[in-house]
Amino acid sequence: MVDEIQEIEGWEKAINSVLAQGLADVLITGSNAHLPSTDLATLLTGRYVEIPVYPLSFSEFLAFRHAAGDTTDRTGCFRQFLRYGGLPGLHVLPLVDDQVFPFLNAILNTILLKDIVKRHAIRDVGHLERILSFAFDNCGCPVSARSIAAYFKNQQTRITADTVLSYLAHLCNAFLLFRTGRFEIKGKKNLEFLDKYYLGDLGLRHALFGYREPDVGGLLENVVFLELLRRGYQVKVGILDQGEIDFIAERHGERLYIQVAYLLAGPETLLREFGSLARIPDNHPKLVLSMDEVGQAQREGIRWQHVLDFLTETPT
Repeated sequence: MVDEIQEIEGWEKAINSVLAQGLADVLITGSNAHLPSTDLATLLTGRYVEIPVYPLSFSEFLAFRHAAGDTTDRTGCFRQFLRYGGLPGLHVLPLVDDQVFPFLNAILNTILLKDIVKRHAIRDVGHLERILSFAFDNCGCPVSARSIAAYFKNQQTRITADTVLSYLAHLCNAFLLFRTGRFEIKGKKNLEFLDKYYLGDLGLRHALFGYREPDVGGLLENVVFLELLRRGYQVKVGILDQGEIDFIAERHGERLYIQVAYLLAGPETLLREFGSLARIPDNHPKLVLSMDEVGQAQREGIRWQHVLDFLTETPT
């Protein structure tokens, strides 16, 4: 096992030699500021398996809080998780805004300056910061590079669609954002416009804007998206008859459809969330996740589960 691999000059020659001779299995880790995963394909062609590392899941967050002696109940811990995110370094701090948000701001600024600005020699840092703010503020919303460029044009800021695409790619490579495409369910084809971007960590967004309670529905969707990635799913957004299915999650030939809602408070919400899934013309499992404390286990053959039960269950 070799940590901070980027500090060793010519490391790829040594690793390739060890692997070629079959001397050992090698586990390497490194800083994304100097060694983004996209470089591994060049340096270790055909000789590596990448293991993605995400911020803490909610189950891991709970374990960290319990290890720190925090007796807050599960629901209270989830409020902390939504507010502060899943970076492990948080747990050496008191979980209060004036302690956590400066810490997260420092991390965000370091990622921007080291992983993106310095590495890619970006001159107009202001444009990068504006695109980051736009993506953070519109996480989980369908966007295109052209629509973002048009938005900035209305704000008296000129930026080309190509530059927007380039900066969004840099933000994804630095794991500040995750991009997911859209899939037309009936036509069984990928759509090449209006991708969605989700946050790599919720706390970094709140460090930038502050925590906004009305956004909780979108935050829940982001949490479920990251959890699906941790469980090894490939995730896309589903399109069906001009409507949207929050997630199509696929793994090892299996498919799962998921709708995420904060509360299923009335018949209109129930009809929207369950009705969209009921119209899907196949028999793959379908799941609605919400924060409702009491609900039917199933409705029209569609499973209904509390978000926290889903996040803390043992993955299959």
